[in-house]
Amino acid sequence: MVLSVLIITIFLPKQPRFRYEFEKGGIWKNKDLISPFSFAILKTNPQVNTDKKDALENILPIYSFNRYLFNEIEEAYLNEFDVKWRSSALPEADKPVNKQASLKLLKSIYTKGIIAINNKHQKGNRYYDFSLLDDNVSKTYSSQDVFTVQTALEYFKDNFSSVDLRVKDVVVNLVEDHLRPNIIFNEKLTSIVQETTINSLSTTRGMVQKGELIIAKNNVIDDEAFQKLQSFKETYEAQTKTIGNSTLVYCGQVLLVGFIVSLLMVFLKLFRKDIFADNRQLSLLLLVTTTMLLSLTWAIKLNLPSLYYIPFCIVPIIIRILFDTRLALYLHLLVILIAGFFVPNSFEFVFYQTTAGMVAIYSIRNLIKREQLLLSAMYILSAYLISFIGIALLREGSLSEIEWINFVPFIVSVLLSLLAYPLIYGFERLFGITSDVALIELTNTNNKLLRELAFKAPGTFQHSLQVANLAEAAIFKIGGNSLLVRAGALYHDIGKIENPQYFIENQNTGISPHDKLPYEQSAQIIIKHVHKGIEITRKHQLPESVIDFIRTHHGNTRVDYFYQSFLKNSPEKFVDENIFRYPGPIPFSKETGVLMLADSVEAASRSLKNPDAQNINDLVERIIDYKLEQNQLDNCDITLKDLETIKLIFKTMLMSIYHVRIDYQQTL
Repeated sequence: MVLSVLIITIFLPKQPRFRYEFEKGGIWKNKDLISPFSFAILKTNPQVNTDKKDALENILPIYSFNRYLFNEIEEAYLNEFDVKWRSSALPEADKPVNKQASLKLLKSIYTKGIIAINNKHQKGNRYYDFSLLDDNVSKTYSSQDVFTVQTALEYFKDNFSSVDLRVKDVVVNLVEDHLRPNIIFNEKLTSIVQETTINSLSTTRGMVQKGELIIAKNNVIDDEAFQKLQSFKETYEAQTKTIGNSTLVYCGQVLLVGFIVSLLMVFLKLFRKDIFADNRQLSLLLLVTTTMLLSLTWAIKLNLPSLYYIPFCIVPIIIRILFDTRLALYLHLLVILIAGFFVPNSFEFVFYQTTAGMVAIYSIRNLIKREQLLLSAMYILSAYLISFIGIALLREGSLSEIEWINFVPFIVSVLLSLLAYPLIYGFERLFGITSDVALIELTNTNNKLLRELAFKAPGTFQHSLQVANLAEAAIFKIGGNSLLVRAGALYHDIGKIENPQYFIENQNTGISPHDKLPYEQSAQIIIKHVHKGIEITRKHQLPESVIDFIRTHHGNTRVDYFYQSFLKNSPEKFVDENIFRYPGPIPFSKETGVLMLADSVEAASRSLKNPDAQNINDLVERIIDYKLEQNQLDNCDITLKDLETIKLIFKTMLMSIYHVRIDYQQTL
């Protein structure tokens, strides 16, 4: 317990907690809140996003002017001009004039600039403004103030004149090949300017001065008041993080977590002494609690967008399946109470998780079918949805204002809760706890051990099936774990696999091997099936809760047939009664007590020569009274009323087994 408290508190966030809880649209129930220091009012996320959007829209795209591009173009143009002129067989006398005129016009185009149009900057318009960077000097231009490749070509055609049309065609085609943009979008510089502008935006809108009223008692927490409170909370937590005493904060955490874990111990001590006395089961409860709270700490340190991603409902599911409803609800509440100190809007968090946890517990009474876990997940998701809509309506007062994207963490949480299924299996193996799922697997008659019993000792197998039916019906009526009883009944005589011929239900020839043995040895062979059963089941790793039925199904009674035979045939000899007595212990639960009675009654009923209603009635009464006289039920929490119910069920079922007709004449 101490280790669990230390682990939890060591990793929890170490800072003082803001003392007030508030919700937008709610009523401020606390006293008038006066600011103890000055603080800036933070903008809301939508306001910050709007400011960013406006700022980005006001930033013009930056283009760079490449003055040196024309030098490359000029050299290439002049070289190709001579080649084109000769290949076109144009008059050499006209060459210098046209060459100089076209080059001058081309230079004027590059001097003005040719822009590479970017479609995303047009935003539906033909022209757009941009900042032109030329020799580290920025000026604002419109795209209509400069050329594009197309408009540059049209400008050249309009302004280059020649008497010979062939000359004009050759020159225009040559110029078209040498038109390239020299005003290029500078994406890197534009991004830097945008980022710098966004980072320089103010995230606050006004101040609250020291001594100023933040909100008065019973006032509605509207948007403005909510933002003031939120700003006050963040400023308070930022200040206390640096000036608060982390040692005292840690002491407070130890006190609170230690107190809550101590309450769990007290609960177990008062109401579940069996778990309190079992270190393995106690360790499992503390491990689940510690792991869940460490998951919360991990999520806080990772700064997850929502703490509702954490599958808190996995706790009640696991504890309900492995233990019981009351413990599952109690442990879930303790985990949620601790977590509530470290999450925002703690009342809202506790409401969500408490209601969902209760639904999880109610939806899994016992995990018998695989689809139960899926159905439970659907019920939990429905609980979250109802709470989500209800809280949203309380806060916003409008369906259209509900932000459905905030429900996604709950969906993820419910999906993660399905991990309970493999975790349950791991906990069973690690801590030796038996769930209903494991018991169902054990009661499958195709189980390897039961198939071996049916093959080697068919009579014992049939006896075990009948005992299972009797015990299961009785425990279901008086209250108890019927699956556990059935599993215990099927394996209670598994030790008879070793020497099946020494037990009367497996003897088909009418000759008993006991006829050639001393009574003491026969008794020891019979008694040995208990020890052998424990050995076999432990070898096959059966749960201790099932092995308990093997140990207790005969209690510490005597093997009376051989004991009485010894007294009758050897009266002169000293008898050690312990040789003829089972080692025990006597049954210590309803389930083990009912199995003992069912085993004795079923075995004795096979010896009835005339199994009518009267004989069956007398047999059941005699067997159960004998167990009471032998103090075999002293440690069981079975009442006299329960015994009467058990007797009635045994009598009814045995009559059905032996097809006894009820004499209705006697009931009239």
